[in-house]
Amino acid sequence: MVLRNTGYNPFTAEGKKTAALEIWEWWQSAHEAWHQELGEGAAHPPLTVFVSVGDGNIISGIHKGFKDLLQLGWIASLPRLIGVQAAGSAAIANAFHANTEIITPVVADTLADSISVDLPRDGVRAVRAARETGGTFVTISDSDILWAIAELGLAGVFAEPAGAAAYAGMLKALADGIVQRDDPLLVLNTGSGLKDTKAALRAAGEAPVIEPTLNGLREALRK
Repeated sequence: MVLRNTGYNPFTAEGKKTAALEIWEWWQSAHEAWHQELGEGAAHPPLTVFVSVGDGNIISGIHKGFKDLLQLGWIASLPRLIGVQAAGSAAIANAFHANTEIITPVVADTLADSISVDLPRDGVRAVRAARETGGTFVTISDSDILWAIAELGLAGVFAEPAGAAAYAGMLKALADGIVQRDDPLLVLNTGSGLKDTKAALRAAGEAPVIEPTLNGLREALRK
């Protein structure tokens, strides 16, 4: 029998940690660009990574990947991990802010299906991922998620609600002073918007009907 639920699968973290390796590879290139612009001895703030959290597998896997890199001596310190949960499905965030590793179940209620979890199966390691890297957890509303889907769409990124949640969490962290605008930030998009087209339609609102002529297009652009 194959257990496909990532919350129970002990090999999940090994797969998810590859995201940390790809982030590290990108961060090496960013370092080079930083030093070219500001000089070899220039100091830079640590990287902060925003990850949407449901069961907790992705953030704990990324944490494991960064710890492996630290043990190899390939990075000098762990990037800061900030978990983002929907306010209606915030069991791990609740535990983190209560300074406990006891994950109390909730009745999950969020449009972000991929992070809608009553009892997270990897919650303890998710709490540790944020705590051991100097990170935190933030919670955002479903309306924040819908707004973020539309904003990311304007930038050419079609994100599922869970992926957009990480972006909404980054904006909240900026507003709350958890991170600063000149900090190096990375937002992880966990999936394509094609996974949930209903949410995308809600985020976009009613689409205009445009007459299939140049005049029709010009008229629509004036509105």
